[in-house]
Amino acid sequence: MAEAYIVDAVRTPVGKRNGGLAHVHPVDLGAHSLNALMDRTGIDPAVVDDVVWGCLDQVGAQAGDNARFCWLAAGLPENVPGVTLDRQCGSSQQAVHFAAQGILSGTQDVVVAGGVQNMSQLPIGIAGILTHEKGWPGAGDALGWQKRYGDQEISQFRGAELIAEHWDISREDMERFAYQSHQRAVRAQEEGRFENEIAPLEGVTQDEGPRPDTTLEKMASLRTLAEGGRLTAAVSSQISDASAAMLVVSEKALEQYGLTPRARIHHLSVLGDDPIFMLSAPIPATKRALEKTGLTPDDIDLVEINEAFASVVVAWLKETGFDPEKVNVNGGAISLGHPIGATGVRLMTTLLNELERTGGRYGLQTMCEGGGQANVTIIERV
Repeated sequence: MAEAYIVDAVRTPVGKRNGGLAHVHPVDLGAHSLNALMDRTGIDPAVVDDVVWGCLDQVGAQAGDNARFCWLAAGLPENVPGVTLDRQCGSSQQAVHFAAQGILSGTQDVVVAGGVQNMSQLPIGIAGILTHEKGWPGAGDALGWQKRYGDQEISQFRGAELIAEHWDISREDMERFAYQSHQRAVRAQEEGRFENEIAPLEGVTQDEGPRPDTTLEKMASLRTLAEGGRLTAAVSSQISDASAAMLVVSEKALEQYGLTPRARIHHLSVLGDDPIFMLSAPIPATKRALEKTGLTPDDIDLVEINEAFASVVVAWLKETGFDPEKVNVNGGAISLGHPIGATGVRLMTTLLNELERTGGRYGLQTMCEGGGQANVTIIERV
């Protein structure tokens, strides 16, 4: 049976909004991770079969086939193609899935997966904002959509509020979770846990988002995003700039090019859920992934679930029964940031390194995505 292996993964630091990476062209931002990956693995870049790349809001400096442009801007061989995809926040996690599926099908042997996003230059949802007042690129006006869902608000903010209400998650619950995210991220930085995965860029050597001076009192002083709501900026993911890249290969490629694998792709799947709640899909997607693999929460050593909002992760913990001490142990998007097109591979890069640091075997990754979807990937350290 064919297997897909992760040889290496690398990322830029995650720059905060208008921070140290804000001025970097998205194509150059992506090129940096690609060059770092080629340098680390030592593979001849000309043998890469494809570059599968996540990027949202493909307008302006991010317009077009970003994967192809980043590869060429990195000075890498012109014979290697690239394709850019948008599965919302899970785009680069889906890029890993497509890369692995190319390997598992036997049609490819060496694939680069990754993604990029410069949210300082191009705010989230800019493509929809430029084309439609509701922030949706025309979907809200479609007759079929109107018939099925009406003209109610469809947004990540409303979805996160609905989740908090449905699972009875208080503002204080979310603030405690957010505070823990910052504390864990600060500790991880102090202990050098990210050093092996970051390729410094433009003088930025570490993630800019973690706040060592934040307190629960400061969080409690913030206004809610909506009148009478529970969400504040403190319990939401940060606007960020970054890229990340990963090399996925076949067993044949390991032998042919003298590569050493760090992990094996054990499982990959994706599932849809209610698009109004939008961000709840990691719950059924995780349950189904465990059913398909026969694994239990006890079998999983570490989890990375994207902290789009604190309510998403707290609800997921309530429903799945995972030990919180295994989940986002080095912080998450609330503290480290959420460069949407790159976050999937950023998470997997961190998961891979933490499995190696702790000696764990299985790591599970999932994240909520626009439209009510969620990818799940389980990797096994080798």
